[in-house]
Amino acid sequence: MIDLKDNGKTIIAMIHAGALPGTPMHCQSVNEIIDQSILEADIYLSTGADAILIENMHDVPYTNGYAPAEIIATMTAIAVELRKLTPKPIGIQILAGANKEALAVAYSASLNFIRAEGFVFGHVADEGYIESCAAELLRYRKYIGAENIAVYTDVKKKHSSHAITSDVSLADTIHAAEFFLSDGIIITGSATGKKADLEEVKTASRSTKLPVIVGSGITVENISSYWEYADAFIVGSHFKKNGDWKQPVDADRVTKFMKEIQILRSQKSNNKE
Repeated sequence: MIDLKDNGKTIIAMIHAGALPGTPMHCQSVNEIIDQSILEADIYLSTGADAILIENMHDVPYTNGYAPAEIIATMTAIAVELRKLTPKPIGIQILAGANKEALAVAYSASLNFIRAEGFVFGHVADEGYIESCAAELLRYRKYIGAENIAVYTDVKKKHSSHAITSDVSLADTIHAAEFFLSDGIIITGSATGKKADLEEVKTASRSTKLPVIVGSGITVENISSYWEYADAFIVGSHFKKNGDWKQPVDADRVTKFMKEIQILRSQKSNNKE
């Protein structure tokens, strides 16, 4: 498994694959979707991103808790091609809550991690009720021999209502995820591109020895605020043209962001000295 606690502050760059076959917004061939994903991965790798995460964000509206065969097949095809580009860590998320399918794709394509929704405590998302999946998912990981693939888990995740667990604090939810053998905790804002609450990130940092990952809303302007309290950052919307997740990756925005990362890393190194 990759080590997010090495204090290097891992930057995980997001690829929102084009709408996949069978989904309402689908308009490209599979080869075109793959080529666009490769183009964006090349930008990330050339500018120094530490890892890549693939997600089927354009597949709205999302299925709930499973993914059909055409989605699994296409995500596998994308993942296989991206794996050829780099030995750097690559992860995958399949919406919504298709965590076993993501794990199967990761195993088949030699990826390093998945992002899992609904790991502990059920919640209501815009797709409907998302049931907790830790027991089934980790048994499946054991069954297929994929223990080397990390499972990073959202807690109190975006695009969701958590009223049914309002009596369970964020810290308690994190403790439950750690107890149920999560490999890392993801903290998000309320929606894609919305920044995470800094106090929640601080709470996560205090509440667990697991890696803490900020999973939404990171920008070149605000990352310094989170730097001390998180081990990794998933960046998607900010890297796109005009900061809009629906647009292609903007190389200039990525370059500017990674220059800021170099400054932050240099400052930390100087402070140690």
